[in-house]
Amino acid sequence: MGTILLSPSGKAVESSAGETVLETLERAGYALQNNCRAGACGECKVKVTRGEFDQGMVLDMALSPAEREEGYGLMCMAKPLTDEIEIEWGTEDAQPKLFPPTENIRCVVTDRIERTPRIMELRIRPVGKQMRYWPGQYVMINDVDRKVTARCYSIANAPTNDGEIVLQITRVPEGETSNWAHDNLFPGSMLNMSGPYGTFIGDPSTDGPVLCLVAGTGLAPILGLTDAALRRGFKQQVHLLFSGKKEEDIYCRGLLEFWNAKHRRFKFIPTLTQEEKEGYHHGRIPAILGDLYKDLSRHSIYIAGSPEFVDACAAAARELGAQEEMIHREGFFDQALPVAPGSERLV
Repeated sequence: MGTILLSPSGKAVESSAGETVLETLERAGYALQNNCRAGACGECKVKVTRGEFDQGMVLDMALSPAEREEGYGLMCMAKPLTDEIEIEWGTEDAQPKLFPPTENIRCVVTDRIERTPRIMELRIRPVGKQMRYWPGQYVMINDVDRKVTARCYSIANAPTNDGEIVLQITRVPEGETSNWAHDNLFPGSMLNMSGPYGTFIGDPSTDGPVLCLVAGTGLAPILGLTDAALRRGFKQQVHLLFSGKKEEDIYCRGLLEFWNAKHRRFKFIPTLTQEEKEGYHHGRIPAILGDLYKDLSRHSIYIAGSPEFVDACAAAARELGAQEEMIHREGFFDQALPVAPGSERLV
């Protein structure tokens, strides 16, 4: 057993042997920012002010040699080597925000929907205790024999009384897990699920309009966040811009149009990049954002998709006045990245 000290709060969290700092804090309920969980994105970079740790294998683009010299580390891979380490993270209160993740929850597929030629939707339910999670978080899945590498997928629904979890999985040509899921998971199939993970969650203190910018299965966490906001009667405008290459890529349109009709503050705005169709805008979201919005200084911005998409949208939003602290990102990483098995986020 060891101890992780949080500065400036002075809070102490007991760690177990073999755990990364991120795992220790998540188990205790703390919302340390993270994304890829594999030393590839740099989201969980914090400064270690006391103690020693094993950084493990990480990419230089996520943690530079100069940053390492200054004491920074990536907590998703860092494991303490001394009984006590202190990190600069959190507020003076350091309030717990996350539910502790659980590993290898046995689940049953209750339904499967082909959303596009490449994207299928799975509806699954835990056999035992239901998973508690915040909308916008993600889980890891693999087969019950654990012969297939575990991969991460965002939860596409807000929590329900029956514990159902909705996942939307893109078939990746060289993706072991995505191909296994597409070829083998049907109603009645069993799988293992671990989670929840991630900090792409809604801010209850938001009192201004919300703008969601998504591409591909970046829609999944946005669906969960939007569903939860609309259910609780969020009083501000919620606009959702969804980018697809062609009309067939704009999936879940029925649900989005239903929200359009039912909630007067919700607006669904689809856009296509490779064809022009009536009822759709045309062009990449970063290119057309300024035509749709002149001032985003009061908006909370939620962006989900590939890292390139997320970065481009964030830059476009900043040019329109969006405040950096109000821009929330969820960038999905490709299976081709050389990262630890079972850790990367997927498109």
